[in-house]
Amino acid sequence: MTERMHTLVCLVEDQPGVLNRVMSLFRRRTFNAESVTVGHCEQPGLSRMTFVFNGDDETVEQVSKQLYKLLEVLKVTDITTEPHVRRELALIKVNATAQNRADIMQLTTIFNGQIVDVSNNQLVIEISGPADKIDSFLGLLQPFGVREIARTGTVVMTRPSAPADAPARLREEVA
Repeated sequence: MTERMHTLVCLVEDQPGVLNRVMSLFRRRTFNAESVTVGHCEQPGLSRMTFVFNGDDETVEQVSKQLYKLLEVLKVTDITTEPHVRRELALIKVNATAQNRADIMQLTTIFNGQIVDVSNNQLVIEISGPADKIDSFLGLLQPFGVREIARTGTVVMTRPSAPADAPARLREEVA
């Protein structure tokens, strides 16, 4: 079987040690997670874990079955092939001089980022979007001197499906 990137979303009880137990399953299967994000969800007492990793379909199915054996895991969904929205957040500290500050600010505007902190010789920029957009932005900032990068990892949510009787224009606007 061929390996590809998979995205698993787990709904778990919000208890100490759950992330450790879940990641132990990945370690035992020798998966290297590309991205792991965890946060509270819409239901009190529960958290949502999102894992992006490389693997074949059979192994992913086995990991899903193993996850269900953990008492704290309530639901596991492989949304790899489902329509979904995928985003990431990055904070980027970049060198900024009086001569190049306007150029950096213009790039930030083009990429719909925000400058969230300013000093005499540095800017901190916040940007969100698909990982490839953030990678492109980082590539353009490299000549200025990127000092530090903090990225959240991927968060995903399945897309709501438009009802069959919705106007075609509305479905296209949402896409």
